[in-house]
Amino acid sequence: MEVFPVDLIYRPWKHAEGQLSFIQHSLINPEIFCFADYPCHAVATDILKAPPEDDNREIATWKSLDLIESLLRLAEVGQYEQVKQLFSFPIKHCPDMLVLALLQINTSWHTLRHELISTLMPIFLGNHPNSAIILHYAWHGQGQSPSIRQLIMHAMAEWYMRGEQYDQAKLSRILDVAQDLKALSMLLNGTPFAFVIDLAALASRREYLKLDKWLTDKIREHGEPFIQACMTFLKRRCPSILGGLAPEKDQPKSAQLPPETLATMLACLQACAGSVSQELSETILTMVANCSNVMNKARQPPPGVMPKGRPPSASSLDAISPVQIDPLAGMASLSIGGSAAPHTQSMQGFPPNLGSAFSTPQSPAKAFPPLSTPNQTTAFSGIGGLSSQLPVGGLGTGSLPGIGTGALGLPAVNNDPFVQRKLGTSGLNQPTFQQSKMKPSDLSQVWPEANQHFSKEIDDEANSYFQRIYNHPPHPTMSVDEVLEMLQRFKDSTIKREREVFNCMLRNLFEEYRFFPQYPDKELHITACLFGGIIEKGLVTYMALGLALRYVLEALRKPFGSKMYYFGIAALDRFKNRLKDYPQYCQHLASISHFMQFPHHLQEYIEYGQQSRDPPVKMQGSITTPGSIALAQAQAQAQVPAKAPLAGQVSTMVTTSTTTTVAKTVTVTRPTGVSFKKDVPPSINTTNIDTLLVATDQTERIVEPPENIQEKIAFIFNNLSQSNMTQKVEELKETVKEEFMPWVSQYLVMKRVSIEPNFHSLYSNFLDTLKNPEFNKMVLNETYRNIKVLLTSDKAAANFSDRSLLKNLGHWLGMITLAKNKPILHTDLDVKSLLLEAYVKGQQELLYVVPFVAKVLESSIRSVVFRPPNPWTMAIMNVLAELHQEHDLKLNLKFEIEVLCKNLALDINELKPGNLLKDKDRLKNLDEQLSAPKKDVKQPEELPPITTTTTSTTPATSTTCTATVPPQPQYSYHDINVYSLAGLAPHITLNPTIPLFQAHPQLKQCVRQAIERAVQELVHPVVDRSIKIAMTTCEQIVRKDFALDSEESRMRIAAHHMMRNLTAGMAMITCREPLLMSISTNLKNSFASALRTASPQQREMMDQAAAQLAQDNCELACCFIQKTAVEKAGPEMDKRLATEFELRKHARQEGRRYCDPVVLTYQAERMPEQIRLKVGGVDPKQLAVYEEFARNVPGFLPTNDLSQPTGFLAQPMKQAWATDDVAQIYDKCITELEQHLHAIPPTLAMNPQAQALRSLLEVVVLSRNSRDAIAALGLLQKAVEGLLDATSGADADLLLRYRECHLLVLKALQDGRAYGSPWCNKQITRCLIECRDEYKYNVEAVELLIRNHLVNMQQYDLHLAQSMENGLNYMAVAFAMQLVKILLVDERSVAHITEADLFHTIETLMRINAHSRGNAPEGLPQLMEVVRSNYEAMIDRAHGGPNFMMHSGISQASEYDDPPGLREKAEYLLREWVNLYHSAAAGRDSTKAFSAFVGQMHQQGILKTDDLITRFFRLCTEMCVEISYRAQAEQQHNPAANPTMIRAKCYHNLDAFVRLIALLVKHSGEATNTVTKINLLNKVLGIVVGVLLQDHDVRQSEFQQLPYHRIFIMLLLELNAPEHVLETINFQTLTAFCNTFHILRPTKAPGFVYAWLELISHRIFIARMLAHTPQQKGWPMYAQLLIDLFRYLAPFLRNVELTKPMQILYKGTLRVLLVLLHDFPEFLCDYHYGFCDVIPPNCIQLRNLILSAFPRNMRLPDPFTPNLKVDMLSEINIAPRILTNFTGVMPPQFKKDLDSYLKTRSPVTFLSDLRSNLQVSNEPGNRYNLQLINALVLYVGTQAIAHIHNKGSTPSMSTITHSAHMDIFQNLAVDLDTEGRYLFLNAIANQLRYPNSHTHYFSCTMLYLFAEANTEAIQEQITRVLLERLIVNRPHPWGLLITFIELIKNPAFKFWNHEFVHCAPEIEKLFQSVAQCCMGQKQAQQVMEGTGAS
Repeated sequence: MEVFPVDLIYRPWKHAEGQLSFIQHSLINPEIFCFADYPCHAVATDILKAPPEDDNREIATWKSLDLIESLLRLAEVGQYEQVKQLFSFPIKHCPDMLVLALLQINTSWHTLRHELISTLMPIFLGNHPNSAIILHYAWHGQGQSPSIRQLIMHAMAEWYMRGEQYDQAKLSRILDVAQDLKALSMLLNGTPFAFVIDLAALASRREYLKLDKWLTDKIREHGEPFIQACMTFLKRRCPSILGGLAPEKDQPKSAQLPPETLATMLACLQACAGSVSQELSETILTMVANCSNVMNKARQPPPGVMPKGRPPSASSLDAISPVQIDPLAGMASLSIGGSAAPHTQSMQGFPPNLGSAFSTPQSPAKAFPPLSTPNQTTAFSGIGGLSSQLPVGGLGTGSLPGIGTGALGLPAVNNDPFVQRKLGTSGLNQPTFQQSKMKPSDLSQVWPEANQHFSKEIDDEANSYFQRIYNHPPHPTMSVDEVLEMLQRFKDSTIKREREVFNCMLRNLFEEYRFFPQYPDKELHITACLFGGIIEKGLVTYMALGLALRYVLEALRKPFGSKMYYFGIAALDRFKNRLKDYPQYCQHLASISHFMQFPHHLQEYIEYGQQSRDPPVKMQGSITTPGSIALAQAQAQAQVPAKAPLAGQVSTMVTTSTTTTVAKTVTVTRPTGVSFKKDVPPSINTTNIDTLLVATDQTERIVEPPENIQEKIAFIFNNLSQSNMTQKVEELKETVKEEFMPWVSQYLVMKRVSIEPNFHSLYSNFLDTLKNPEFNKMVLNETYRNIKVLLTSDKAAANFSDRSLLKNLGHWLGMITLAKNKPILHTDLDVKSLLLEAYVKGQQELLYVVPFVAKVLESSIRSVVFRPPNPWTMAIMNVLAELHQEHDLKLNLKFEIEVLCKNLALDINELKPGNLLKDKDRLKNLDEQLSAPKKDVKQPEELPPITTTTTSTTPATSTTCTATVPPQPQYSYHDINVYSLAGLAPHITLNPTIPLFQAHPQLKQCVRQAIERAVQELVHPVVDRSIKIAMTTCEQIVRKDFALDSEESRMRIAAHHMMRNLTAGMAMITCREPLLMSISTNLKNSFASALRTASPQQREMMDQAAAQLAQDNCELACCFIQKTAVEKAGPEMDKRLATEFELRKHARQEGRRYCDPVVLTYQAERMPEQIRLKVGGVDPKQLAVYEEFARNVPGFLPTNDLSQPTGFLAQPMKQAWATDDVAQIYDKCITELEQHLHAIPPTLAMNPQAQALRSLLEVVVLSRNSRDAIAALGLLQKAVEGLLDATSGADADLLLRYRECHLLVLKALQDGRAYGSPWCNKQITRCLIECRDEYKYNVEAVELLIRNHLVNMQQYDLHLAQSMENGLNYMAVAFAMQLVKILLVDERSVAHITEADLFHTIETLMRINAHSRGNAPEGLPQLMEVVRSNYEAMIDRAHGGPNFMMHSGISQASEYDDPPGLREKAEYLLREWVNLYHSAAAGRDSTKAFSAFVGQMHQQGILKTDDLITRFFRLCTEMCVEISYRAQAEQQHNPAANPTMIRAKCYHNLDAFVRLIALLVKHSGEATNTVTKINLLNKVLGIVVGVLLQDHDVRQSEFQQLPYHRIFIMLLLELNAPEHVLETINFQTLTAFCNTFHILRPTKAPGFVYAWLELISHRIFIARMLAHTPQQKGWPMYAQLLIDLFRYLAPFLRNVELTKPMQILYKGTLRVLLVLLHDFPEFLCDYHYGFCDVIPPNCIQLRNLILSAFPRNMRLPDPFTPNLKVDMLSEINIAPRILTNFTGVMPPQFKKDLDSYLKTRSPVTFLSDLRSNLQVSNEPGNRYNLQLINALVLYVGTQAIAHIHNKGSTPSMSTITHSAHMDIFQNLAVDLDTEGRYLFLNAIANQLRYPNSHTHYFSCTMLYLFAEANTEAIQEQITRVLLERLIVNRPHPWGLLITFIELIKNPAFKFWNHEFVHCAPEIEKLFQSVAQCCMGQKQAQQVMEGTGAS
């Protein structure tokens, strides 16, 4: 039965309904007719992760692409709806297959196709198992038209916007998909705008794009429609922005717009409000105006932030004003309510320098970059500039282009430039008009709009605003800030009138400047604020700005205290945050004579401003000017609730450095405690003031005010700020009666000053404003009292909080005394003696006193009296300088002193330190200030506890005091090896001066055991306990910090860092004391048992020794235990966090980003912005904490290497959590693969190889997502199998690309940042070994992998050798032969493979060849012959023989996994040996040093096994080489360095190492046992070779020959010394060196070629090889080396590519040959054939050198002798020795046929086939097998000579003719083309040498061929071959000369009659001159004329 013609159904029918009807019915009844049963183009579904069910026939039908295409066509011809219904089944049941089908068909019917794709896309945006693959295919697939992408984007928008209330979850999914497809930027360029804006807002939150830049670009591109869309978006997402109601409470959290997004959008809209229609612009401004309310509501403080005692102020924002949060405290888990405010030193137990990780507490802006700071003045002007941190808000001008010349580069304004004075306000007296010298019009330069006349109403409006500033209620008023905000609005207004008002107001203000001196104080102060505000807000630019700054400068120059001075100060205070933009201006300010009297905080701003910086601590200082006081009083009287009190208004404002609000109105709010009862613990233990409280409780009681007053006082201080200073002072005066003032002073000092250093200047200004000298005295006394309490307190090690209290009080003391020019009296505090006393008492006391003194003195710079060079200050500075010189002073104290010097502008090196610290008498008589009053004067070393009462607790002696401090670490983490207790031994300290050991040296033996025992006892309990405790803490914190970080690698590293730190610290404090005891006890016991009857005196010595040894070694033992704990802690931590890691990986595999939802909600709802965790990576500031953990592991020296410590993580872990670099590598790989895929022509898209590439890409994508070793392994396997599977049947270009892609993947995995070479190569080799036989033996693929360094050759070689099964596995044998041929014979591209790499394979092949007796696999004998002839030097291949040793050495050189600690041992031993070798006592030939050293090697266990010895040599070689590289790098950095010196430096180590090798070789085994010596030598040479090859491979062009050259040459000299033991092994030594040099031949290591040539041409080496070795045994090896050299040169010479380096090499080669020609001509004679075989035909001179050689015992007859009878010479019948096996290259069949032809002239076809046998390709220049031609010529010639001799005659012109031999030659001469003939004639000419039978025969043959030639072309070619060898420089071979002379002399050849002799005058001349040289002038003349005549 015929097949159903299904294709007819698919074809277009005329009757469309009929066709559709048939299809409809078929689809309904698939069991009757199913399209899947018939041939069709099926959908390619192999990419699907979850393929469709195969057995469901209803689904299977839809696999037919033809069906779908037919349906689409039907839809276009009027059947749209019916067809669409048909598709509803696949849409429901197999949407993935349908999408693929729709994407895979090439159709022109698009309407329905597009609709269907749009319908289907949402399915895959949901969670379909194949969604990732389908979306990827649709977006990136082959040949997808751009319209598909448009469809997908449209579908996304539809899907999102169709849903209910714009579902954010959908949007988030779309964003994830877009990121995965790398399609985000394309999506964001699309439409509809509503969707795009929503997406952009989300993308910016996830930091995928900068929203502000994107918005401005889009606005520029699309204009109003886009702006309209933005506004619609804002109305939708933030309904209250148009002043509507607050959003319904149930609006989901996700639908609310975050304030920062809102802020950015509004800023962008506001910026363009001026350029849009009136309506839009008004709406925008309304939004901006309403925005601040919305924002404030949006940011309700987290629960618990509002102090209970204070009602929420107008805005709840001041409760969390950023000012209060300082970075460290914030980190500890922000406390906001409670009595103790946060403070830098908050976390006890933090390393003191941790602060630096967070930078010092700075301006809040720096600590937490502000996001949006709603404040009521500049509604949103600040937001635009956030990114640039420009303090002006988005509208300012960063710096002043106008400033730059002259003093300030401003137009000089000495006189007043404003003439008209219009401003008349009732608040000011109208002064008389001042005359000006400047014409009115000149104003225009400064104020461009000034000469326009403003209309009356504009003028009036402007004046009315001014009026309001100065008014008092009940008249209408405006605050300065409101005016500024209004001006800001007017400036950029689109309404012309408002702009005019702005210009008018500013002009009036500037004109008014001259009259300022006449203003009353209060009005002047207001004006100053306005003036400063204008500068601060950037309302003026260029000239006007310059002028404004100039006015302020002039005002400040007025005398201190004058009215205008106060004006300047108030204005400057207003724009102080801008000073950093005007460094030059700051210099002018600083040079004002009374600058030191400026308010303290302004001095700071100006000083830092000169360096264009903000002060690190933004001090708030009050400026009390007469005006500000007047203003405060006026407001206090007004007390109208409406708007009057500034304070009420102020509280709604927050200042940060970016949106600088008026400095006057900054409210510094701080957390406050409700009451100050003693029992309320601080909410977070920041700086703990317990010490002060305890001491105070015991002093006489002060009258305490009632609780409500206490609360008021607390409230006053809590809300104190610069702006409300006067008001708060008044409040305090009213609230507090005189008798409570002492309590206030105590409260201020203890509860405020001691823990709030940031507010010291505020409190100091408070005292100034209070102007109560009595109170000041109380505060000072209270300060001294608290300082004394702290100085006498217990100075235990970890008491950080007391130290910081003391520092803070020091700073305060300096500020209220020195800074105000008041002295610190000797009776109150003797600073100098305090330092001396601390020095006497020790480190602990210094830790308290030095920072304290430094803080006190810091303030002296602010003082006119006490600043250096004041003698009191300098005396203290000199003591500090003296302390600084103490070498054991702690680093942080030195640093304190240096910082102080910097602050005081002193150079520490110029101070004059005295000798006070050495003055013993003075130190004895110090008054004690550092301890409490003594009870008992007799025991000075007893320090009673520090309390002010006499109830003493335990007396602490000074010794125990110091013991609690951990001593300085001595070891770095890597120093100590904890793999066994033996790791302790190298570090044990034995003090030689211990009397016990001097008396009984044998007791030293006890020390090691005692320490080891102590460690052994303690190690387990301590380790377990430390890990247990540290683990819990660490786990909690890391989990919290990384809850929103999706990269487990980061989490893991951080956890390890922290775990190491905590575990080490825990172990340290747990084990130090017990260790001291234990070591000491063990020692005493050991000593006691060793000296049984010890005298009391000895006992005392033992105790003393035990104590000292315990003290000396406790640190070491402690470190050992700590490190053991740390090493164990890592894996434990991994176990504990395993689920966390898994969750993250799992999320990644599913293509989403992990984050912990619970934490996310908690963070979002409870945490203030500044310390909230962000989704994504952890903030670098937080990571810095963990890095700090890694840097300072307690008990070890700090390190900058953050990598894991040695042995900390075993290798496999690395693969499990490789870092994000892996993702980058995968991404790069993916993009490259995609590029390759895109480049495949569409015709090949369905080719299996193209499909295989696509599936490879998918596997890469999957591996990227899971990023674990298992996936990587799968990928690697796929790539290797893919390569092996590739057959050459495909399109050549595609095959190339296919291989390229697979290699690319493997190389990516091999990258050091991914899985590294060792792992990858091991796995690739495993795949090669284990894969299926059908493609295991793909030789091209394997060669490709090997060439790309992807195979572990050692492993592979062994496998290959085994798989041949001694010749039984034929496939494997054939494959091995091909591989050997490609890699080792055809020397193509795989330079790094040497015979060592295929050692076992070759050995096995040789064995198979030997055993198979005649029936070896075809070609094996020849291959082995070539391999053998190539490597004749490799004589013995016996297993375990020297050669085996060398090759195993080479392969061991690339091993890495050394036993732990071996490298350190090797380094130590090498250093030891180098020192011994260079020491004077080394003895002759270092023999003494050597015997000492061997002992050391034994002791270190290096000589235990062969493996260790091998590794030791490898490590030493690597180290010596490394030293050389370092020295040479030094020379590059410092070209002036003397190269000879650098070399000597390298040789210093290298020569010592070589001597060590030589001695070990000489002395290994018994004197008579040569085998071990030779084996050792071979092994060492192999290792050096291996290291060299690897180095050469890795460094490539950076490779240096020097170290290796030196090792080989020195070793050669050492081992050829005239010593009996060396003479006996001399031949084996030379063989080893030959093998070495052969393995390093230039083709394998081109970078080593010069050194190599120098080595093989060294006189000792040549002499030993060619002269001294008996029976010429060295000759074949040396010949092989020369062949290696010629082989390398050949391609360069053949193509005449003689670059400078090649010229040098070529010159060197010629020199070597000249030496050989002169000294060893016989050697050249014997091997001439082998050399000529590899020298290119065009190297005439090189070849002549070799061919000119003749034996030294022969006298050459002069070739120019007239009538020389060559055949009469005695030597002419003797055959020369040819030591090359030249017949080896002939294929066996060819040789058989040749021999047969020579004997019987059959087979007849031999001659006709000859040319094709010799020809190998059609490539000109490489057509022929040159080696075969050479072999053929010589073989036929030798056979011919033998044949003639057998007949009893000798070769001559007559005897050589008419033989099979000559037939072959004649046939070649005639039959070959020009190239072949040239090679053939060259082969003959190569035999024309000294007199011998070959020379004679081939000379005759050449002449015979000339005579018998049938065309002149052959004769011309013969002449060319002879002539080109004669016209080069001498020497010329003898045989060549006689042949040529015969040719031109003998008339029989009619040489001169030929045309080519006369073809051109220069040719003719050439022949004449040659003839004259050869025969003399006369004879030549005759010959030429004679023949010419005949």
